[in-house]
Amino acid sequence: MIVRQLQAAEKTGRRIVSPDGNWESTRLLLKEDGMGFSFHITTIYQGADFQMHYQNHLESVFCISGEGEVETLSDGKKYPITCGTIYILDKHDKHILRATSELKLACVFNPPLNGTEVHNAQGAYELEAEPVNE
Repeated sequence: MIVRQLQAAEKTGRRIVSPDGNWESTRLLLKEDGMGFSFHITTIYQGADFQMHYQNHLESVFCISGEGEVETLSDGKKYPITCGTIYILDKHDKHILRATSELKLACVFNPPLNGTEVHNAQGAYELEAEPVNE
């Protein structure tokens, strides 16, 4: 059994802050845990507006708190995000995420992240990265 506490994990190498200042993510479950997916609690800072394109991963995102929107670039559709909303990037969707207020999100990635990933120039996570230091 794996048991972790969010508040404790936030004080370790599991907490990753984006170099562009848009988000931070505490990676509670990672590739090394052997579950076949990773699980993160991610905060998108108020006013953030940035493009992502997870070419190597599928992602499910559940909004715990806050408000914003996600826009799919293939068709320009905008979807509001509020507490209780889930959106699933099931087709490696190129998208823009906007945070009207601070967003707290629970995110699941398949395949799992190693832990230290940040977005590359295309807005994706690489398949391989260094594991976190605890």
